Amino acid sequence: MRTLAGEDRLLFRVVRDGGGWTAMLVVVALAGAAAELALPAVLGLAVDAAVGGDASPRWPVVACGLVVTLLVTDVLGDLAGGYGAARATARLRRRLLRHLFALDVRAVRRYPVGDLVGRLAGQAADAGQAGTAVALGGIAVLPPLGSVVALFLLEPVLGLTLLAGLTVLTVLMATFVTDASAAVTGYQRVLGTIAGRLQEALGGSRTIAAAGTADLERDRVLAALPQLRNHGRLGWQLLARANARVAAVAPLLQVAVVAVGGYALTVGWLTPGQLVAAVQYAALGAGLGAVLATLNRLVRSRAAARRIAEPLSFPARPDGDEPLPPGDGHLRLRGVGVRADDDLPILDAIDLDIPAGSTVAVVGRSGAGKSALAAVAGRLYDPDTGEVLLDGVPLTRLDRAALRRAVGHAFDRPVLVGETVHAAIGLGLPERSARPPSTDAPATAAVLAAARAAQIDGVVDRLPDGFRTRTVDAPLSGGETQRLGLARAFHAERLLILDDATSSLDTATEHRISRALTGPDAGRTRLVVTHRVATAATADLVAWLDGGRLRAVAPHRRLWADPDYRAVFGCEGVPR
Repeated sequence: MRTLAGEDRLLFRVVRDGGGWTAMLVVVALAGAAAELALPAVLGLAVDAAVGGDASPRWPVVACGLVVTLLVTDVLGDLAGGYGAARATARLRRRLLRHLFALDVRAVRRYPVGDLVGRLAGQAADAGQAGTAVALGGIAVLPPLGSVVALFLLEPVLGLTLLAGLTVLTVLMATFVTDASAAVTGYQRVLGTIAGRLQEALGGSRTIAAAGTADLERDRVLAALPQLRNHGRLGWQLLARANARVAAVAPLLQVAVVAVGGYALTVGWLTPGQLVAAVQYAALGAGLGAVLATLNRLVRSRAAARRIAEPLSFPARPDGDEPLPPGDGHLRLRGVGVRADDDLPILDAIDLDIPAGSTVAVVGRSGAGKSALAAVAGRLYDPDTGEVLLDGVPLTRLDRAALRRAVGHAFDRPVLVGETVHAAIGLGLPERSARPPSTDAPATAAVLAAARAAQIDGVVDRLPDGFRTRTVDAPLSGGETQRLGLARAFHAERLLILDDATSSLDTATEHRISRALTGPDAGRTRLVVTHRVATAATADLVAWLDGGRLRAVAPHRRLWADPDYRAVFGCEGVPR
């Protein structure tokens, strides 16, 4: 029920997001429906006037005016519907994207990137049609209902005949809505699965090529294609079946109204003009094709809204509003615990006190919880239990801007976000410090200093356009990309977190970067996740994780006497 309520709230909000365009669509559609209902009566009056010998052009002129009104409202309705849907879709996409970036990292990882892209691009466009679907759907029932009322006014028997036929058609279309909703939802779900697998395959294209498993990977990506075909075919079959039912019943309904109207004319209950009007109203009432098309659009919008409401249902990570007090980066973890989706512990009751300005290496076997510790230390996500404090303030209470100025992250496989190399390094810096250089201006001082500290400035100078080189065109190796990621993190004022961020560097380069990080002028606290003995040996302290628990915190030389510690690095040597 919660998900259904969420999707309905989302649809209502999308309708509101159409703004003035949706309101204009309602007004125009109402005017068109009124003209459509008035036209048969006017034509009937014109026929009766002609039969009675009245040569006045009044009713023909009114009929022509109604036809012009229908043409104008049709054009304006298409314009308002298109602009309203575009406006609502744009707002929905922005809302979803903002929410995804505000979510806990673990919540976002529940969905493959390709699936989220599909929701953002495809399903958002379908959901954005909700305003048009709701407005036109509500107004599309007015001509049939109005036709019933008009026929009742002309002759109650005619109204009863049309009402009975419409009741049958309504029952037939009700089953279409239920079945089509399940088919569309299944289609969108399977499409998201295929998109997620495709994104994974493209990201690992080099591995696939090296293993020679392109055919197997193609089969894996497209394994769900039969399900997609079945859902799509079912959707079209349901729509075709509904159209066939309407096409079969509607002519019979019109024939019934005409037959009853003909009898009423022979007994004097109707005039010739009223019979003409009755025939027109029968055609108008039985023409439920517009209603069916609108229902189909609404079904697609509601199914898409359900898909978008899923990630929106996860609560965004709340930001605090406190500034950082004066300090040098004292980091403290108190009783920190992190659990996986299956409730297994990743980190368990971690108590760690990192003095300001020190370098702490985090080591442990694969799966020990090192990356989870690095993530909660910089609030990439919040721990399930316990808290993390920076200079005495819990990270959850810190203002977002203050937190990101104080803490910098670098990863083993960094993604370069930004149009140019300059923008990628300057990500997270204040705008004036990170503004991309013009065609003839040098790099800003902050970006250049970060590049030098990360030993990447020489590589950038050799690029075709230097710091102005587009990131997608920069021929960078894995180690060079890591160094750009390091440079991006160097803006941190108090805490620098490196999650295996030097794993692809050669020993000499890593040594130079380590001197820049740990030298007397570094001025920040460093938390370094590493698998290398040399990195642990140069740290002030080593935090040794084992099975999600903190086994020891001590200098490397003291821990080296423990054979279990040496085994973490795959070493069988003697203590140093």
